Amino acid sequence: MTVIDGTSRSIPATSTQPQPQRPSTGVDACTAAPEAHPRPAGKDSYTISEVVAFTGLTAHTLRWYERIGLMPHVDRSHTGQRRFSNRNLDWLVFVGKLRLTGMPVADMVRYAELLRVGESTFEERQELLESTRRDVITRIAELHDTLAVLDHKIEYYAGARRAPERHSA
Repeated sequence: MTVIDGTSRSIPATSTQPQPQRPSTGVDACTAAPEAHPRPAGKDSYTISEVVAFTGLTAHTLRWYERIGLMPHVDRSHTGQRRFSNRNLDWLVFVGKLRLTGMPVADMVRYAELLRVGESTFEERQELLESTRRDVITRIAELHDTLAVLDHKIEYYAGARRAPERHSA
């Protein structure tokens, strides 16, 4: 069982090696079955290089996320090396979705801070997500308008090629 922002979900274990992040399939991530973790709970200790391979993020980005407070507590080995868990991987997937929305890093950090405070911040977190959602809807509308302009131009050029050639006298 894994918990992301208060929502628990079961995630079956698969192979023992991290798999590269797959491109989006267009499936609704909120209703689709979650992707399996590389390792089952209890055996989910990943090095930074394994997380890099699994998420596609750089080690520099992972360290930066931790430094600015965007990454929740990451355990350390007895030698001080970071040891990420399945929960950390789930958080990174969520942060990736927030990045795709265009949410500013400062807002993502604020969200992470509110999450650490606990249930008393549900309303504030909800407002932050709703505000981001409104921004995404605006951007989608702008992109639809842009797509219509592109479609018009493409149709224009396709029509121009189909027109009979004019011969000059």
